[in-house]
Amino acid sequence: MWLINTAALLLGFGLDLLLGDPHGWPHLVRWFGAVIARLEKWLYPLGSKRLGGVLLVIGTILVGAGVPAAVLYGAWRLNRWVYLALATVLVWQCLAAKSLRDESLKVYDALTTGTLADARQAVSMIVGRDTEVLDEAGVTRAAVETVAENTSDGEVAPLFWMMLLGPLGGCFYKAVNTMDSMVGYRNERYEHFGTCAARLDDVMNYIPARLSALLMIAGSALCAMDAKSARRIWRRDRRNHASPNSAQTEAVMAGALNVRLAGDAQYFGVVHKKPYIGDNLRPIEVEDIRRSHGLLFVTSALMLVLALVERMCIYAAL
Repeated sequence: MWLINTAALLLGFGLDLLLGDPHGWPHLVRWFGAVIARLEKWLYPLGSKRLGGVLLVIGTILVGAGVPAAVLYGAWRLNRWVYLALATVLVWQCLAAKSLRDESLKVYDALTTGTLADARQAVSMIVGRDTEVLDEAGVTRAAVETVAENTSDGEVAPLFWMMLLGPLGGCFYKAVNTMDSMVGYRNERYEHFGTCAARLDDVMNYIPARLSALLMIAGSALCAMDAKSARRIWRRDRRNHASPNSAQTEAVMAGALNVRLAGDAQYFGVVHKKPYIGDNLRPIEVEDIRRSHGLLFVTSALMLVLALVERMCIYAAL
């Protein structure tokens, strides 16, 4: 099974690069979202919002990891090739390199060939902030920040957990990460209900976020970007975020591009004060979106190599 899961990791990675997330196709994350929404509907009315949030986490993990585990077990008992096919699909759907590139490329295309309104609409599909107040630089910055953050959340972190636990590790991680993206907000509705989900997501991303930053620094050298600045800004600004993890990769991206990211952002009509990340050595430009894609794919490839080497070393040791 160890070898088959390793093969599934490689094949699923290739499928993600080839197919991404085709619109209209069933997807694991959308299923997780539907489960989480249903659990929230049942649990939010509880008198204790914190208890409801804890039960949401438990229910999401039981369904998000338990159902794939049962299906994989049945496939293993049925036929090894069926298991490999199913495991490959799960790995593919836990990764998001191509879809992240495609969605942020829509922002690039809107900025280069469309209108600012088109660009605001495109970036609103991948960020949570209010985009109607953003100028061209703000839209570009938001897209680059999203690519930087999701280099960890969408690629390195799921690969890390699948390196350790196989496809089920990826399912477990994506269930938690999807839950955090839905309820892990500090607003009136989720201040207490989403606390447990947000904290668990922080814990699960703690090592992957820092590993992502180190791989991105190495990747920036391979991409002929400013690796020295990437390392310097990472060491200086990696804590410039309310999240313990988000600034790790944003700091590397800012340094590699020699631009300044982050700063104040508006959510639901309220401006949130945030520190800057990086030095304002030059104005951010639309082409930085495409440059961020290069770093995304190189970092993903480095993480895949690390995962494959780690799994083969453990297999040899066994």
